[in-house]
Amino acid sequence: MDRELHILFFSFLGHGHLIPMCDMATLFASRRGVRATIVTTPLNAPTISRTIQWGEGAHANNKIQIRIIKFPCEEAGLPEGCENPESLPSPSMMPDFHKAATMLQQPLEHLLLQEHPDCLVASALFPWTTHSAAKFNIPRLVFHATGVFALCAAECVRIYQPHEKDNVSSDADPFVIPHLPKPSGGGGKEITMARMSLPNYIKSNDDEAESRARIVNAIIESEVTSFGVVVNSFYELEQVYADYYNQVLGRKAWYVGPVSLCSRGEDEDNLDKHKHKRGKQGSIDDELKERVFFNWLDSQKPNSVVYVCFGSIANFSETQLKELATGLEASGHQFIWVVRRSKHSQDQDVEWLPEGFERRMEGRGVIIRGWAPQVLILDHEAVGGFVTHCGWNSTLEAVCAGVPIVTWPVCAEQFYNEKFVTEILEIGVPVGVKKWARVVGDDSITSSAVERAINRIMVGEEAESIRNRTHKLAQVARTVVQQNGSSHSHLTALIQQLRSASLPKLP
Repeated sequence: MDRELHILFFSFLGHGHLIPMCDMATLFASRRGVRATIVTTPLNAPTISRTIQWGEGAHANNKIQIRIIKFPCEEAGLPEGCENPESLPSPSMMPDFHKAATMLQQPLEHLLLQEHPDCLVASALFPWTTHSAAKFNIPRLVFHATGVFALCAAECVRIYQPHEKDNVSSDADPFVIPHLPKPSGGGGKEITMARMSLPNYIKSNDDEAESRARIVNAIIESEVTSFGVVVNSFYELEQVYADYYNQVLGRKAWYVGPVSLCSRGEDEDNLDKHKHKRGKQGSIDDELKERVFFNWLDSQKPNSVVYVCFGSIANFSETQLKELATGLEASGHQFIWVVRRSKHSQDQDVEWLPEGFERRMEGRGVIIRGWAPQVLILDHEAVGGFVTHCGWNSTLEAVCAGVPIVTWPVCAEQFYNEKFVTEILEIGVPVGVKKWARVVGDDSITSSAVERAINRIMVGEEAESIRNRTHKLAQVARTVVQQNGSSHSHLTALIQQLRSASLPKLP
């Protein structure tokens, strides 16, 4: 009989990283002879506990444990309680947050010494963990909270610097991403970008850009010298880019997703509970509110509701929110709009909603202020479209649910994900945003653009074609996680390799 395998998971502390990492831990722990330990900080532990509670019964069987380490807010100059990016009073504090995250190295290594795990799965944003794991003869797997197309595209931009070429004279000029494989769909055309869609630190020469470049180089180096990369995606979804990542960029990767389907083996009632409990405490967790909300959703026709959500950290100006609200109203479709705003502006609805909007939309639209059970909502038959910031978790969850997408990227790697959705998978349409930004500005997208994009995925022949493609992908996503599916097989192969892995210590 194979010896028990102990995997330790250490996620970056943003919710977009924590939740898929927890799903991945649940997925590993669902296999016979494998147990998992998740390392986190005190204020993030409830999110993790909620997420793993309903997954495959693993938590009930004590196959997943949570270990707590202190987050050094005071030492890094942060206010107490700022243990994830969503809790920061200002985006300007992110450098201090990354500084605090780096200070977790010593307590993590102390845990590695105590726990003696067989493998460390750590966020790509902790490049130092490759060295830490090697100190104890432990293989380290890198976890990127994105898909492999975005990884390949970003690496090609980093290596070949196409945005710096002489023929790119302005931020709006398009350039081809060199050496990136042409997609098999979309007529095999090359993928183009514009400089304004790239992260700010890539386009500037200031101290922040230099600091970020050092971080990116450290991430790449640690990835190359690690045991490999574990990806929340499935091979059939990104086959051309998975092959490029492995064969050209030289990365060893296993595709084990979609990890949001980690409870696939459970009965439907418990599966819905898992979808509902993933992540933070929801704004509709009150039993009466929940019943009213889902009764309303149950009363809608199939594919008639537009779901609007921009993740946990996207910031929108009040003027832009008004344009979005006006566009939703003009589209004529029922909608669910999840709005997450800072504590300072949470109660200033009068400033960002058009006058009388909620009264006019009563019965036609629902506004959820805070966190919502996104996977459960997307899976509902009434939901026929998704307006999203193109974060990878949201993108993959839409694929799994078979829901067409309106792409509204904001920052991070989201503009790459938009290209993947609209030009490669062809399961969505762009709303028209062009500029990478930490705060979505006043002059970004008009209400007419919102209305037009929503109608393109909800009604007409184009919408029908997009919906057919999304449904086919959803079927594949559910197949790959089943016995003998590609993701199931990748996980099996990875576990077998980890059982026999042995790495020398670094000097």
